[in-house]
Amino acid sequence: MSKKVLIVYGTRYGATEGTSEEIAKALRSEGLDVRVVNARKEKVKDISGYDLVIVGSGMQMAKWTGAAENFSRKFQKELSSKKVAIFVSSGAQALIEYEKKTEEIKKARKQYLEDKAVKYNLHPISMVIFGGVWDFNQMFFLFRKTLASFKPKIEEAGFKEIKPGLYDTRDWDSIKTWAKEIATKV
Repeated sequence: MSKKVLIVYGTRYGATEGTSEEIAKALRSEGLDVRVVNARKEKVKDISGYDLVIVGSGMQMAKWTGAAENFSRKFQKELSSKKVAIFVSSGAQALIEYEKKTEEIKKARKQYLEDKAVKYNLHPISMVIFGGVWDFNQMFFLFRKTLASFKPKIEEAGFKEIKPGLYDTRDWDSIKTWAKEIATKV
C-alpha cells in the first residue's frame, strides 16, 4: 500500500498552487498517493490518514496566507506528532539570493519557516523557501506603485516577464529535487 501525502497550501497569486502541483507530480512519480488542497477553497476535515503533510504558503509583506495559518492552527496538535514539511513561495527570495544577501536569507528562513514551526509546535522533516511570482497586474495600486522599483532588479537577476507584468522566479529543478528528497523520508 502506498504512503499517503497531503499538500495543503495558501496562495495569493497562484505561485504556491503551481509549486504544490509540481511537488505532487514529483511525489507521485516516486509512487506516493498525493492529495493537493487549496486551503482557501476546501476545508480539510481530517489528517489522520496521511503519512506526511506538506504545508505551503505564499508570502506577502513577510506574512503567510491566512488559509495556511488557519490550517496549521486548526491541526496544530495532530501535526505536532506527524511527519510534516513546510515550504513558502516568495518572489523576493529569488532577489535576495541573487544579491547574495546572507543575513537577509537567514532572517527570512527564521521568520518564514523556523518561527512558524515553533509557533505551531511542528517538527518538520524539511523546510524550504522557493521563488514565487511577482504579478504586478493583481497587486493593489499602492503595493504595485511601491514595488515598481523591483522590476529592474528582477530582470537583472535573469527573470523575464512571462507576460506583461508577470515575473516567475521559481526554480522548477529545485522544487522537483526537494520533493524527491521528501519522498525518501516518508
